[in-house]
Amino acid sequence: MQCNKVTTTEHGIRVILNKVLLVGTKTSTYIGKPVVSNAVVHAVVEEQGLNKKVIVFKYKKKKNYRRNIGHRQPNTRIRIIGITGYQDSPAVTLS
Repeated sequence: MQCNKVTTTEHGIRVILNKVLLVGTKTSTYIGKPVVSNAVVHAVVEEQGLNKKVIVFKYKKKKNYRRNIGHRQPNTRIRIIGITGYQDSPAVTLS
């Protein structure tokens, strides 16, 4: 899974994410309001990289003003190991 850059820069470091918005299983879904209480996601950093270049083009009509700039946003590829602690929240059953 790719996400915005995680502050740790080393490959293979375990990361704990505690702001979980939604957890889904085969039988039920846990929806946070705004986050699922006590839910923790355990993940491992696989690699750090950059997204594709985002082009920003600014211009003003009739003034011969044109600026073409861009940047590459840093990202992190992580592998999810497990999700724990979400069973305390009320579940929404799937039908």
